Amino acid sequence: MKMNWIKVFFILTSIATTQFSGLIDVYAHDEVSTQVDQQLWWKKDRNKQKEDDFPELSGGAENPERNRQQPISNIILQQRYPETVVLQGPTTENRIALTFDDGPDPRFSEQVLDVLREYNIPATFFVMGSRAVAYPEIVERMVAEGHIIGNHTYFHPNLVKEADLDTLEREVTRTEDVLNEILGYRTRLFRAPYGFLYNELVEKLAELNYSIIVWSVDSLDWEEEPPAEIAANVLNHVHPGAIILMHDGGDWDADRTNTIESLRQIIPTLQQQGYEFVTVPELLNIPYQK
Repeated sequence: MKMNWIKVFFILTSIATTQFSGLIDVYAHDEVSTQVDQQLWWKKDRNKQKEDDFPELSGGAENPERNRQQPISNIILQQRYPETVVLQGPTTENRIALTFDDGPDPRFSEQVLDVLREYNIPATFFVMGSRAVAYPEIVERMVAEGHIIGNHTYFHPNLVKEADLDTLEREVTRTEDVLNEILGYRTRLFRAPYGFLYNELVEKLAELNYSIIVWSVDSLDWEEEPPAEIAANVLNHVHPGAIILMHDGGDWDADRTNTIESLRQIIPTLQQQGYEFVTVPELLNIPYQK
């Protein structure tokens, strides 16, 4: 009889332990599920915050957009529209112009400005209207420190892909109005997102009284290679009258840290070689206001 009770006791204990263990597993699973849900919610909220707070490049990031598209060459456009499209300045003097696209970007633009101030050189910034609205104090600092501002559209669309003159005019005039409120004048300098244009777009920009500023030296900094490689892309191709393309901003996941570091190699090296840094309108001897 005693043995039977012992058997019953062990059976009941085993059942209770199994049920309790099952409850622990269920609780643990629910806890993990809750944590995963919280993480997913946080990520969704973070992405939403980025979208709300930081104006994106509507045409997509420079990389891979510039590699994927094959629009008409800017060299051909300059030959067709020599009074409107500019690739470089005069080659008779050792003067060059640094230009920066896609700002103002609070992550990188002010660091670029710090380096330019350190070396006491001017530059030309082609800014997005949507970002100028979001960060007008950075645009104001650019102007206060002697830099020139150009129009880089409002949302940075791929104008060739959009293939619509109304979109071009809306993007350009909206940015022009925004910059006029900040600067007190209407800029005449324009650079297309990704540098992509075609005949009709150029003709429309000419009607809007813009000079289209392209470049003759591409740092390729949007590929985010090490600073030494970015510097080499510039130093190995620079020439008198060069307009150099760089970026002080980018898409939400872009990193322009290497661009900033490369400037500390590019600027002193070119100064030692006898180059003078000037703004685009100085280099080209053209007005920057309408």
